[in-house]
Amino acid sequence: MKTLRIATRKSPLALWQTEHVAARLRALDPDLDVQLIPMSTRGDEVLDRSLSAVGGKGLFLKELELAMLRGDADCAVHSLKDVPMDLDGPFALPAILERADHADAFVSNRYDGIATLPPGARVGSSSLRRQAQLRALRPDLDLVDLRGNVNTRLAKLDAGEYDAILLACAGLQRLGFDARIRARLDAPEWLPAPAQGAIAIECRDDDAATRTLFAALNHAPTRRCVEAERAMNRALHGSCQVPVAAFAREVEGGLHLAGLVGSVADGRAVRSEAVGADGDALGRQVAQQLLDLGAGEFIAGH
Repeated sequence: MKTLRIATRKSPLALWQTEHVAARLRALDPDLDVQLIPMSTRGDEVLDRSLSAVGGKGLFLKELELAMLRGDADCAVHSLKDVPMDLDGPFALPAILERADHADAFVSNRYDGIATLPPGARVGSSSLRRQAQLRALRPDLDLVDLRGNVNTRLAKLDAGEYDAILLACAGLQRLGFDARIRARLDAPEWLPAPAQGAIAIECRDDDAATRTLFAALNHAPTRRCVEAERAMNRALHGSCQVPVAAFAREVEGGLHLAGLVGSVADGRAVRSEAVGADGDALGRQVAQQLLDLGAGEFIAGH
């Protein structure tokens, strides 16, 4: 029997995503022995500071990549929005699964949406992108950093530490918390993180057998969209330290890509959009349009 070892973070959402991938693989090949290797990453362990202060989202990948390099794991499963624009070392993304809900979620036990929050309400979010868009809509709110897995964040809301929190719809839905979503924050008014809602598989670039195994799980339309979003982010040199948002969808003539770069400090933002057939070129085009509009000031400020 063939064995495939998948490295994963230990959070409930990471384990759900990895089990989902494992189930898809077992359905394709019942003779495949899929084993999960749960691991703790520095991004999971350091919760007293913001991600941007401790090195960014790449902290969620490093330990999993080292396991692949040591030969302890064959691949890893990630939320693609947590994967840096450029992979370090000999790694590739052989499959990007069909995207789930790309939108953000407004979660509150007392209020129906952003507009109904009282002045000075405490809103929790660890995302500079979410904070910047919220600041633009409601400069009167008290925006507070919020780290931890989905269950931890919901528990803090339920304990009364926040009036509302912002999370990804996909994560809530995957964990069975659909009912906690009071409002979807969606395009075009509100833009998600590049590749939000998409699951990616990472493996060593030279591991042809694993790359071939995952080819059947790759969802080409999702890949085209998220690669355009990531190309925009890459051209902006964006990271979790910069409030960058992007959303691409398929339209007649190719892809429509909308992008935003904002400021957490005062809510100012620049937006741009374009349509094109080549996702990489489209991403670079929208990035340049954003820079022409002054995005460089916001990026330098972070």
